[in-house]
Amino acid sequence: MAHLQRRLNLLQATAINMTDMVGIGTFVTLPVVISYMHGSGYLWAWIAGALLSFTDAMIWSELGAAFPKAGGSYHFLREAYGPTRMGKMMPFLFVWQTCIQAPLVIASAAIGFSQYFQYLVHLSTWQSKVLSGAVVIGIVLLLYRKIEAIGKITVMLWVGVLVTMCWIIAGGFLHGNMSAPVQHLNDGVTWDKPFFTVLGFATVKTVYSYLGYYNVCHLGGELKRPERNIPLSMFISIVGITLLYFGLNVAVTSVVPISESIGNHQVVSLYFEKIAGPFWAMIGTGLILWVAFASVFSATLGYSRIPYAAAADGSFFPVFARLHPTKNFPHISLLTLGSIAFVFSLLFRIEQVISAILAMRILVQFVGQAVGVVLLRKRNGSAELPFKMPFYPIPVVVAIIIWLYVFVSTGIWFMLGGLAVLGGGIVAWFILQSLSRNQKETNQTSNTIP
Repeated sequence: MAHLQRRLNLLQATAINMTDMVGIGTFVTLPVVISYMHGSGYLWAWIAGALLSFTDAMIWSELGAAFPKAGGSYHFLREAYGPTRMGKMMPFLFVWQTCIQAPLVIASAAIGFSQYFQYLVHLSTWQSKVLSGAVVIGIVLLLYRKIEAIGKITVMLWVGVLVTMCWIIAGGFLHGNMSAPVQHLNDGVTWDKPFFTVLGFATVKTVYSYLGYYNVCHLGGELKRPERNIPLSMFISIVGITLLYFGLNVAVTSVVPISESIGNHQVVSLYFEKIAGPFWAMIGTGLILWVAFASVFSATLGYSRIPYAAAADGSFFPVFARLHPTKNFPHISLLTLGSIAFVFSLLFRIEQVISAILAMRILVQFVGQAVGVVLLRKRNGSAELPFKMPFYPIPVVVAIIIWLYVFVSTGIWFMLGGLAVLGGGIVAWFILQSLSRNQKETNQTSNTIP
């Protein structure tokens, strides 16, 4: 029987995380965050995103090192809540929302790709949608191969990501005043309720840009030495991306005035134009598109393992448990999520997608896992854990508070939408449980008939 193989090393795992994290998110959200914060104080939103990512990674590291299996959160929630009703419901709810939010993540990167492509070629609304859909199709085709080949492709894409980010930061040092945005970090900032309200709105966007530090957990069944490489790859990724994000933001705003950055959907292309001229701006935009493509590639790779893991465990539709007969990857799961993402890429705008992604995921996945760590430690202790978070339970408490702050900051309509998806999942779970009981009763009755 075909099964997943541990072929990914630490370098490849880190590359997978970082390419997912960078993506198109930071290029698209940079002008949005600036418009929320109205000045250099926007860097506080990136600081808040980094703090949350690092704190939450401690939770992911403890769970990922203890349960290194394909599907990540599915297994974490199942193990954390144990053989109870909640232990069955929580993993189901995670897979339920993944089948909606994962395609949204993939679609958001594809939409961002199309948005920056318009710096090179003007597109009508429908032409832009067609391009977004084509990106999703191209990613699925590229992922249709063995995991060791994918690991090599990811490293190649990661190199392009690093080259792009380093060029942007170097341009700031050569052509801008890199110290100015940091020196004026607190200009106009008053630490009151309105500031924290606006900071919450902006942090929703920056957190979206940091998401992906845990991607390796979804590939736990294909990683060498997971008890070491899962935590290490996450912390390396977060530190590296935080430095790159700060460098990028400071570089861009040291060259492009705040007034020009607000509302400019291709602000980084404008930055390249100012420091190197139109020709190199086109080259730089091409590299941004490379980064966006790499992000979709990495995210789709990780998410495709989640429905597979649940189906292989008997908790989701059996068809998703199928592996490709010769390439040993979950092709049904990949094709399904890719198809849904294709549709989403034609329907939504990126601003809508970002808030919807977070509102949908926070309660079950992020807060659910944080609570789950506490339940696991209470039930099993911590002596056998391969990785133990420092200063427990402080990181858990901090993560829950910030995640709930971000959830409220998505806005009332997205909160209600997230709760509606959660409620729909609960109803679906009870219906499936009822159907399962009826089927068992029917089978028992038929077995007793002489």
